[in-house]
Amino acid sequence: MSNNKNQDNYIKGRGAQQNVHNRFMQQVYETRDDFLEYCRLEGEEADKNRTQYLPIFPKTIVNKVTSPDVGMQYSMNPYQGCEHGCIYCYARNTHEFWGYSAGLDFERKILIKKDAAALLEAKIKHKKWKAQTIVMSGNTDCYQPAEKKFEITRACLEVFLKYRHPVGIITKNALLLRDLDILKELGQYGLVGVNISVTSLSEETRRILEPRTVSIKKRLDTIRILSENGIPVNAMLAPIIPGINSHEIIALAKAVSESGACSMAFTVVRLNGAIGQLFTEWIHKTLPDKATKVLHQIAACHGGSLNDSRFGIRSRGEGKIATQLHDLMRLARRSYFKDKTFPALNVVLHEQYKDGQMKLF
Repeated sequence: MSNNKNQDNYIKGRGAQQNVHNRFMQQVYETRDDFLEYCRLEGEEADKNRTQYLPIFPKTIVNKVTSPDVGMQYSMNPYQGCEHGCIYCYARNTHEFWGYSAGLDFERKILIKKDAAALLEAKIKHKKWKAQTIVMSGNTDCYQPAEKKFEITRACLEVFLKYRHPVGIITKNALLLRDLDILKELGQYGLVGVNISVTSLSEETRRILEPRTVSIKKRLDTIRILSENGIPVNAMLAPIIPGINSHEIIALAKAVSESGACSMAFTVVRLNGAIGQLFTEWIHKTLPDKATKVLHQIAACHGGSLNDSRFGIRSRGEGKIATQLHDLMRLARRSYFKDKTFPALNVVLHEQYKDGQMKLF
């Protein structure tokens, strides 16, 4: 990919290039040109571009997933907001519910749920709870940079192991390997499955799409190490963005399969809510020569609009371009995943360990 990024006013290390208006807020915040000029003359920084960690104290942590487009029944998120800064991330819109912007705020104001492990333990110990896989990172990455400091995800994995409860993980960060000891124990009982997101094989593409994520090599290495230790991995080739990574489908499937993934899944990019505005500004700054073509191709997958909320269609897309993407995926599965399957997780053990130790009688 040719990177013809416009360096003028480009915020390095971030995906979003602005804070778009929060649709739930009456007031609009804007940075005026006269203020920027004042800062320039005074030699001051108008925006320090620093990440803030803000503790919050929710009463529950496990969420029932009702969307028919998502292959999970329950999810939990130790963090809200995500410093990875992926420009296409559907979770950006959820930051508005917390009173922040889906733009830079999503990447720089990270909400920390320090009580997550205790809330999880209370949930799965409840007498009415029946074990079903709880997926960590249904919204934001549980192994984003904040995890290195707070270790909330590790504490939650210890709870899952203690009560022999099945857990799924979605991440694009090799920090997950820090917890290989716990993951191996969970894997011995068939209690864990990991979904690793691999969006491109190009480091140049990765850097502009997902500015604070780990390298592609580290992600493929993570798949390999997990697989060598008996932990099943599903590769998430998502999202596929026409004109940016759509030409890599076959190569991506080959790479993740050879690294040890036992299945793969994908979605067609959709730019709902504030993400359409953020992505449009981003691509005009980052890939101006391709911007119009890419935006038109994305719209062609969603009935002529960047915004698509139709269940059953929004993540698959429709039309000629989407059909071509699905045809490529079918060919990739036949070529590299023909005899591979992702195993079902063990939901039987938990009942015996509900009180914290295996029942003897």
